[in-house]
Amino acid sequence: RAVKPTGGAVELLFLRRRGERLWEVLAKPSARLREGMELRLARGTELRLARGPAAAGAPFSLKRGLGDGRWLLKNQSGIETEDLLEQVGEMPLPPYIHEKLDEPERYQTVYASETGSAAAPTAGLHFTPQLIERIRGAGITLAPLTLHVGLDTFRPVSEEQLELHRIHKEQYAMPARTREAVRRTRRRGGRVLAVGTTTVRVLETVLAEPGEKSSAEGTEATVEPSGVFQGETDLFITPGHRFRAVDMLLTNFHLPRSTLLALVMAFAGIDETRRLYREAVRERYRFYSFGDAMLLL
Repeated sequence: RAVKPTGGAVELLFLRRRGERLWEVLAKPSARLREGMELRLARGTELRLARGPAAAGAPFSLKRGLGDGRWLLKNQSGIETEDLLEQVGEMPLPPYIHEKLDEPERYQTVYASETGSAAAPTAGLHFTPQLIERIRGAGITLAPLTLHVGLDTFRPVSEEQLELHRIHKEQYAMPARTREAVRRTRRRGGRVLAVGTTTVRVLETVLAEPGEKSSAEGTEATVEPSGVFQGETDLFITPGHRFRAVDMLLTNFHLPRSTLLALVMAFAGIDETRRLYREAVRERYRFYSFGDAMLLL
């Protein structure tokens, strides 16, 4: 939470690193922000270095507007941004959650290991360490991957034609052993379960055949020395998509006119998805992040 030179409050959501001490942020409200404007922390908030106080002056400056409320921001505090956020930041919650969580880790999966996502993959919130052990005990292989979810995944579809909607690129990382486990499972007639729509997007991006349209533009992955596929995907899965990697899907209930619902319709079929959602509404299933989940087999 920051303050403009005029004293007006502004909330900064840090989305991704863009360079040395440069970050892409979502600023609210952003209507009267200007390039070059410096932002201070809210009154009563103090930053401290490991040795002594932080640099004097405003810790942030706005470098350039990126559109849609997003700004390129420079951290000029003298503290690494991740450390700064650990000191004074708050767990970013969806706008429909109006109270702070007593236990912020509840809005996080138990298997999360990297920072970088603008939101938690909510299908994973249903898992506990005990449930994961039961799954392993049943002989099911668990394979990790990462997609740093961006805000565009949640932006409503405003185009009249679904295909005209654009999803901005999101970073992903998939260990080579995960890709091989998926391929090996499918070769021997096994089935692959994706936990959440974010997992579907990474699997369908990395395992798409070379040159196939479903792999989306600009999603070429590089293989790190550690054996991890790193890349970005702007894959927008809509009805008609041919699934190459995923056989089953565990997902929460999503809102109308969302890219997430379009993906579910692509997987289950448009009419079947509408039937399932009618039942969910009738039975008063819970939607949103802490809502119920459905398993599509």
